[in-house]
Amino acid sequence: MKRPELLNKDPWLEGFSEIINRRFKQYQDRKSDLIKRYGSLKDFASAYQFYGLHREAGGWIFREYAPNATKIFLIGDFSNWEERDEYALKSIDFGNWEVQLDHALLKHGDLFKMKVHWNGGSGERIPAYVTRVVQDDETKIFSAQVWEPEQKYELKRPHVGLGNKSPFIYEAHIGMGTEEEKVGSYSEFMEKVLPRIKGLGYNVIQFMAIQEHPYYGSFGYHVSNFFASSSRFGTPEELKALIDAAHEMGISVIMDIVHSHAVKNEAEGIGNLDGSGYLYFHDGDRREHPAWDSLCFNYGSEETLKFLMSNCRYWIDEMGFDGYRFDGVTSMIYYNHGLEIAFTSYDDYYNGGQDEHALVYLALANEVIHDVFPGAITVAEEMSGLPGLAYNVNEGGYGFDFRLAMGIPDFWIKMIKEQADENWNVGLMFHELSNHRAEERTINYVESHDQALVGDKTILFRLVDKDMYWHMHKGSESLVVERGMALHKMIRLITASTISGGYLNFMGNEFGHPEWIDFPREGNNWSYKYARRQWNLVDNPDLRFEWLNEFDKDLISMLAAEDDFDKSFAGVHACNEGDQVLIYQRKDLVFAFNFNPTRSYSDYGIKVESGKYKIVLNSDSKKYGGFGNVDENILYYTSGSGDENDSKHWLRLYLPARTAFVLRKL
Repeated sequence: MKRPELLNKDPWLEGFSEIINRRFKQYQDRKSDLIKRYGSLKDFASAYQFYGLHREAGGWIFREYAPNATKIFLIGDFSNWEERDEYALKSIDFGNWEVQLDHALLKHGDLFKMKVHWNGGSGERIPAYVTRVVQDDETKIFSAQVWEPEQKYELKRPHVGLGNKSPFIYEAHIGMGTEEEKVGSYSEFMEKVLPRIKGLGYNVIQFMAIQEHPYYGSFGYHVSNFFASSSRFGTPEELKALIDAAHEMGISVIMDIVHSHAVKNEAEGIGNLDGSGYLYFHDGDRREHPAWDSLCFNYGSEETLKFLMSNCRYWIDEMGFDGYRFDGVTSMIYYNHGLEIAFTSYDDYYNGGQDEHALVYLALANEVIHDVFPGAITVAEEMSGLPGLAYNVNEGGYGFDFRLAMGIPDFWIKMIKEQADENWNVGLMFHELSNHRAEERTINYVESHDQALVGDKTILFRLVDKDMYWHMHKGSESLVVERGMALHKMIRLITASTISGGYLNFMGNEFGHPEWIDFPREGNNWSYKYARRQWNLVDNPDLRFEWLNEFDKDLISMLAAEDDFDKSFAGVHACNEGDQVLIYQRKDLVFAFNFNPTRSYSDYGIKVESGKYKIVLNSDSKKYGGFGNVDENILYYTSGSGDENDSKHWLRLYLPARTAFVLRKL
């Protein structure tokens, strides 16, 4: 076996080479075995084409994997919800059950379930591979639904890849995308929110909570039906139309996919589908997640691998998604789910506390995803820092394209809460924002949905607090709001411009959405007040939110237009902790920050390539609610250093207090 290239990327890994080699061999052996028996990983990940309900030329065919079952019936509208012989499944082979039905016995829109019998019991169950599940408005009961519309939506442009562009991701939730206090729909999002995303310049949308989940307030994390798009937002056809509309705008669409755990509900989910309790999950002590009140998948089971890898293929092949953000990866790869572990030593990655079956699954999943769509985007939500997670599978990594830089939002919150403005350390900032494993691409972000969930605050809310409610009118005077807006723009600019992969924003945060996220629940009398987005705030020309939105638009549009932006770094020109000044260059763009709250600097000199430079983005511009202290129309010319052997020349800048701007070399 060849030596994994991952070992050559970090000398600290050499002491763990035996473990890394073993894990690499486990992946290779599992892959070889699956290819030998199924032909390819793609063929292995095609179980959704076999299981579930399908319409064929001769009628309908339904299959389910339930090795512990003794009898299975389809029940539903068509059988008056009774067990009838014509709807009885037959055991065929290896735990598989099947029934073939005449066309007339089922029709589009029929509700159905399985009635599963096992030794010692029975129960109504929703099929594991079902692609449509609906909830009764009165009884609140979930049922599978026959979905065979006369006019199926055909994707006009199945996929959009990034090419050589860095991903600028707009994280969104369909249900809370509406202004009204209700659950928004796929169609409303397409009509009202999608044009905003396009206008802001983002080139990727990340949809949360797409997989069906019984409890809306779970934010989509307690998934019950892995192949079904949430019907509370609309139909599969409407979701496809939304994805197609994004593709027509040149925007890639990825999904937050939850393969780290599953809902415990037996009637709605797959936790006890055939009476065994361990069909796709662990048995015994490892069955339940100690913190999430959910079930943990058994990644060592071939049927679990088939189920999850088929799920990865399904959403790309059938629904047009362009990739995934994998939720809860840390929980998947550690026996203790990463709980109460600081991960301060490499030993924490190789001490035997890792589920190596989960690591093999992640590598196989990434490989099949990129086999189905080579331009796919995969992002790992992982906080431990496991080496190789976002590195080539064939070189000892686990194949993700990117990993979330989860320490950055925590850093900003800590800085805002604990440090006075005059103590903000620009060297520490730059270190935290750029301290990534060189071989792995990361997604920087100031805040995601996590920072806005009930009990927490968005960045602007932390900066402005109660003044958010009283002084966001453009004519209102408030030093608190002026400070907060200035820092909000600077924080977003420095976070987005130091990427070594991509950047992410949660919807509404681009304009400093004032309030938190709280889904309807018993504790708030089932209110939707905080499970929505107040677009009227950014649309109101009398409010300052418009200025923040315009800054975000120009920032993202500028960076997203650059080819290979995340791979370029021309160097740091100034990092003066006493002055609180940081200046660095990416390609032909020079980013200058003065975080000092009171001191401005004239003729601040840095050495750059000779030529002329022009400001292309200025946080202090009046169009963004600033004071306009910098003349954006002048050209900056370099002057010689006095050393004929020095290729770099001096560029002298005026840096107003608490201001950042970007210059482009012309």
